[in-house]
Amino acid sequence: MATLHVLRVFCSITGEFGNPLGVFLDGSAVPRERRQEIAADLNFSETVFVDDRPRGGIDMYTPAAPIPFAGHPLVGTAWLLKKEDGACEELNPPAGRVPVRHSEEMTFFSAPPAWSPDFNLERLGDPADVDALRPGDFTDDVYAWAWIDEAAGAVRARSFVPSFGISEDEATGSAALALSAELGRPITVRQGRGSVITARPFDGGLVEIGGRVVAEGLRDYS
Repeated sequence: MATLHVLRVFCSITGEFGNPLGVFLDGSAVPRERRQEIAADLNFSETVFVDDRPRGGIDMYTPAAPIPFAGHPLVGTAWLLKKEDGACEELNPPAGRVPVRHSEEMTFFSAPPAWSPDFNLERLGDPADVDALRPGDFTDDVYAWAWIDEAAGAVRARSFVPSFGISEDEATGSAALALSAELGRPITVRQGRGSVITARPFDGGLVEIGGRVVAEGLRDYS
């Protein structure tokens, strides 16, 4: 039996909403040949298996496939390792080394936009157009967005990722990373029902993604 930590990542300032995430801190005890089956059973947009806690070595799966890089699993796992072990300065997913930092309220990571999946960043006229979209209309991976307040960098977005078995993702850090890089400026994204993602590009080609995390509880998973 393994212990599953259930988190919500990219919560609002009041701790609401956020994208559910499952994390097995004792991931090395879960056979690799079982992990995809477990991720499909849990049906979170991503599930993380921590194989090396001191190094931050992690393995990540959507319900349909393993993935080398994703945003909300990195923020959530970094927050949990800091909470449980007292420190987390980097993670090492299959894509490569990811620097991490923490503030009093938020957790951040930095990564190159080239690691993000190949989203179609589709700009719409206004937030109401984004709200009117229906998940069943999409066969390609689309990150639809519109300005709420362009001067302030406030964005409304929704994410549809059918290629990974996700009809609509509540909060997608990797897509916000790609959008911030394309716009070349800091943004604050309100995605899904009310999740919040911050993104800002750095010199050198990296983009930093940040958000709030709330622990939902523990489950025994057999």
